[in-house]
Order: sequence, then structure tokens, then C-alpha cells
Amino acid sequence: MADGLMGGGRAAFAIRDYSIYIASRFLWGLGQHIQTIAIAWLVYELTRDPLALGLIGLAAFVPVIVLALVSGPVADRYDRRLIIVICSVTMAAASAGVMAAVLTGYVHAGRTWPLYAAVIVFGAARAFSGPAGQALVMSLVPREIYTSAAAWNNTVNQSATLIGPSIGGLLFPFGAMVPFAVACVSLVAAAVLAIMISARPKAEAKPPVTFAMLVAGYQFIWRTPVILGTITLDLVAVLFAGATALLPIFAKDIFETGPWGLGLLRSMPSVGSILAALILANFTLRWHVGRTMFASVAIYGLATIGFGLSTNIFVGAIFLVLLGAADMVSVVIRQTLIQIETPDDMRGRTIAVHNILTGTSNQLGEFESGVLASFIGTVPTVVTGGVIAVVSTFIWMRLFPDLRNRERFS
Repeated sequence: MADGLMGGGRAAFAIRDYSIYIASRFLWGLGQHIQTIAIAWLVYELTRDPLALGLIGLAAFVPVIVLALVSGPVADRYDRRLIIVICSVTMAAASAGVMAAVLTGYVHAGRTWPLYAAVIVFGAARAFSGPAGQALVMSLVPREIYTSAAAWNNTVNQSATLIGPSIGGLLFPFGAMVPFAVACVSLVAAAVLAIMISARPKAEAKPPVTFAMLVAGYQFIWRTPVILGTITLDLVAVLFAGATALLPIFAKDIFETGPWGLGLLRSMPSVGSILAALILANFTLRWHVGRTMFASVAIYGLATIGFGLSTNIFVGAIFLVLLGAADMVSVVIRQTLIQIETPDDMRGRTIAVHNILTGTSNQLGEFESGVLASFIGTVPTVVTGGVIAVVSTFIWMRLFPDLRNRERFS
């Protein structure tokens, strides 16, 4: 591997289109996370039911599965920039719809379905924008700064994840509709910026749509053990160790705070993620790539256990910072391996599969947490998930020796 592959510093920002993309991505993430936290708080405030929180994850999961076979090919066949614009506008429309439903009083304790409908629309838009956005960013920068660009991309995403919940929590006391209005404006601004990116139409002829084309991403991952190991380990860890869906319960019932407490808890993993991403963006990770990824997943599980056992919001926040940092290390390593190992003409499909598997694990994890918490309680659910993540790390180290022994990215 060339020494510069993991470096790059801030060189990516000298590229106009990359800088515009990053600004658009930040506003997109900001709007998404403001709405996400507003919906979670509103649902729990209206229902006080852990299962209702879990159903938010299920609602986000359904469109991803339904669109699983088409989102990747769409990113490989059509202008990725325009896909991002369309998805941003669609999400803005969903925010406006929720805002109207809240403003008119249509949403109440006995009628929460509009909130779940908005989550479904958001999930459908993310199913297309995720592969298109990640594939586009790597077409904006030269190969030698791929990993630096990926780390900066994740830094910006996590910045939005940090700021979005905080804004949502602070805006909620001014009226339930206010966070959705701000989310709508942010998403529209993201679409406007995306339009400013130079168009990159496909020069080659578009291949015919066949079943083989649709499943090519799955086949490629299955034939590449290094990528298969990283994706499936993340899937298992997040599926069982995700505590996100239960944060409203921790904020309201365990730590006895209000929306600001939920905003704080939702933001803390991003603090750790940003710190880790900044380090990875500026310093070279040259050795022990595989073992570093496994260690990060184990730390993720241990931090989840620590958070689950916390009785003080600030102690819990520290564990969430550690959890976010460990997760970011795993994410950057995984994304870099996928970008390097995958040909450009298959990158959209491969990233789509990656997003489907890891994204659905997040959403199914939220559903699983909500269901399990309704039976055994919130704290046991989180602690059990952390234990499973740690145990899975050691199992995967035995199942995927090539990944375990991977020293460099290439």
C-alpha cells in the first residue's frame, strides 16, 4: 500500500465538488437527525411504551428490505448527484407532512401512524441516497486520499449526528412542530447544494437490468471473505448491542431528565466518533488493520455494557463517547476495505448491500431492543446486547482468519 493511502490530511477540501458535497451531506444529516430524535421523543411521550419505540426501527427497516435489490443498481446506472437531490427533497416533504400533522393536532396518543409513515418515507429515501452518496464521494477524489476522504465524510456525518439531536432536544420545548420545520429547511438546503455539484453522467453504456446484475453485489461480498467478515460482524454487534431505541427511556425514566437529556445521550456517541474520525483523517493507520477492527468492536460491546449499568447520565454519556469512538474506527476500516476491494462499476451495488446489511441491523436492532425490553426490562436488554457483541468478536476472529491477520489495507 502506498503510504499516502491512509493519509491525505485536508487535501480533499481543495476539491470544489467534494467540499460542496460535504456541506450538503452535513445539512442532510442534520435534518435527518433532528427529525429522528423528535419522532422518538414524541412517540414515547404519547405512548410511554418501549414497543412503540421499537416499531420505529421496524418502520425504517421495511423500505430498506423492499428496495434492497434496486437501490444499488440505480446508483450504478444513473447520475448519483440527482439521486441525492431527489432523496433530499423527498425527506423534506416528509418533514413538512409531519409538521402539518402535528400543527393541526392530527397526531395524538390514539393516532401515531403519521409518525411511522414519515419514518418509512425517510427509510426509502435513505435506501437510495446511501449507496449513491458513498459511491459519489469516491468519484470526487483521487484514489490516494480515499481513506482520508472517507474519514472526513464520517466526521461530517457524525457532526450532524452530534448537533442534530442537540438541536432537536432544545427545539422541542418551543412546540412539537418546530423541530420538523427546521429539519425541512435543512433538507431543502442540502438539495440545493447537491445540485451545485458538477454532473458526472455515466460515459459507458448502461448494462441491461438482469437478475444477475441485481444480485452481483451480494455475490461479490460472498466471494470476498475480508469484506464479508467486516460486514457480518458489524451486523451482529449492532443488531444486539444497539441501545439507540431505548435512549428515550434512559433519559425520561432512568436518568429522570427531559428532551435535553435525550439530545445529550443521542449526541455523545458522535462526540467519540468525531474524535476518532479526526485522528484517522490526519494520521496513517498502516499496521494491524484486522486486529484493530476486532478490538474496536469488542470495545463497542464493553462500552454498551457500561452504559447499560450506568445510573448517572454523565457517567452514561462517557460510555457513549467511548462507544462512538470504537464504532467509528470499525466503520472507517470497513468502508476503506470496501472502496479498495470493489471495482467502480460495482461500487454502488456493493455499497448498497453493505448499507442494507448494516443499516437493517440498526433498525432491526432497535426493534429487537424494544421488544426485548418490554419483556425483560431496559437495562438487562442493553447489557445482554453488549455481552453478545464481545462474544461475537472472538467467534468472528476464528471464522475469518484472513481478516484477523490483515496487516494493511492493500
